[in-house]
Amino acid sequence: MILASLLFASLAAALHVYIFSMESLTWTRPATWKRFGVASQADAETTRPLAYNQGFYNLFLALGAFIGVGCVAWGAEGSAQAVAGWTLFFSCCGSMLLAAVVLALTGRKYLRAAATQGATPLLAVVLGLIALAV
Repeated sequence: MILASLLFASLAAALHVYIFSMESLTWTRPATWKRFGVASQADAETTRPLAYNQGFYNLFLALGAFIGVGCVAWGAEGSAQAVAGWTLFFSCCGSMLLAAVVLALTGRKYLRAAATQGATPLLAVVLGLIALAV
């Protein structure tokens, strides 16, 4: 169960690195801004600073999740390293999951994106809780 939760956390983190790259590195490319529902190149240029900042939020969540996974994977069970790892794991994956819930509540047109963004951290959190409970 622990391995599965760490796998899903890693997948969630990898997705957030990809989102970072779109928001912070390629935002003004038509393929990117169209994916986010931005209406025009001018709108993409106007929203670029906001997307750039949001991308770094996603990157930092991903880094925290990756570090948490590493600490759990390489720390002895019950060690300070493993506890710190689980703390990072739940904090970062929980934040990813809650951000997906907020996105879903924003409107019906965002449900697919919210499901994509939220599925892997949801599985990571649920499986992590089960792993720690048994």
